[in-house]
Amino acid sequence: MKSISILGSTGSIGTQTLEVIDRLGYKVVGLSSNKNLKLLEKQIEKYKPLEVAVFNKEKADELKEKVDIPVSSGLKGLNRIATLNEADTVVNSVVGSIGLIPTIKSIKSRKNIALANKETLVCAGHIIMGLVKKNKISLMPIDSEHSALFQCLNGENRKKIKQLILTCSGGAFRDKTKKQLEKVKAKDALKHPTWNMGSKISVDSATLMNKGLEVIEAKWLYDIDYNKISVTIHPQSIIHSMVEFNDNSIIAQLSVPSMKLPIEYALTYPDREKGIVKQLDFFKVKKLTFRKPNLKLFECLDLAYKAGKIGGSMPCAVNATNEVLVKKFLENKIGFFDIASNIKKIMKEHNPIKNPSIEEILNVDKKIRKRVEKMII
Repeated sequence: MKSISILGSTGSIGTQTLEVIDRLGYKVVGLSSNKNLKLLEKQIEKYKPLEVAVFNKEKADELKEKVDIPVSSGLKGLNRIATLNEADTVVNSVVGSIGLIPTIKSIKSRKNIALANKETLVCAGHIIMGLVKKNKISLMPIDSEHSALFQCLNGENRKKIKQLILTCSGGAFRDKTKKQLEKVKAKDALKHPTWNMGSKISVDSATLMNKGLEVIEAKWLYDIDYNKISVTIHPQSIIHSMVEFNDNSIIAQLSVPSMKLPIEYALTYPDREKGIVKQLDFFKVKKLTFRKPNLKLFECLDLAYKAGKIGGSMPCAVNATNEVLVKKFLENKIGFFDIASNIKKIMKEHNPIKNPSIEEILNVDKKIRKRVEKMII
């Protein structure tokens, strides 16, 4: 029986991971949350972990008075849950670059990683993949697209890849005009047509930055050039990604849209358990359509490609900028197009460090966030 620690257990991926664990019968040894004590207390009561962490110190102190297990806070708390001796697998589902250091700590502690934290690879893919190889651990992606690519590539010769094709729902604004996009608000971005996700990722999906971050992830996960990674809009979200090989054959992975499937696959690989999601009924699928993304309206995808190709600390700078801007958009302090325009400004300003260390990455992240905050005031 596997023992699991979950970073971000009260978020969308975290709660779905626990549903998957209920079915698999695995042991939960560690949990962490940002500040949602009400849900975390319920999880503690049900799963009886050995230790928990709450990032918000005040909330952590409050929880200490209510439970009889160790409670820690801040980044130190995340690192503790990420390195518990009893855990053999760590699910990292926290949102943002805060997930980077706990991932590194997990890898160095020789824990297998189920990774939903995009920023880990976006900011430090060159470091993370080297550590994975050095410590001989498994890093399994939880993204539906990267899980699909992993499955399509299983057993294949990666030197024969013609292109990786990341599919994309297009987000809540995929059919809107420029005039309509000028008026959209945060609440509109959260109405995703096919997926149930957290607010930050829902906004990233609406701007296509989410797909841009996945492009950068793909480069590191599959050691492939950016010119061999493409994106196609697929509104039905049935095909989760495809791989085209040099003989022009294409392998695709299909299922009903549910994050529980890639979560389960990441936790059970190389085995497959009885399906936790509904069977795909081909006879009810009326059509599968595809179209190219509109990079003029949804410029964030193009900017992510450019950042990835520039490399070094540029993806980190773009990610930090985007995180601040998405927060401002969710607070209705900026408009939809302000996200891409301000990312472009930062890209022009930032002088990328060619092969940044972890310390340099964290420093860039901190400086860029401060700079963007000043830009928006």
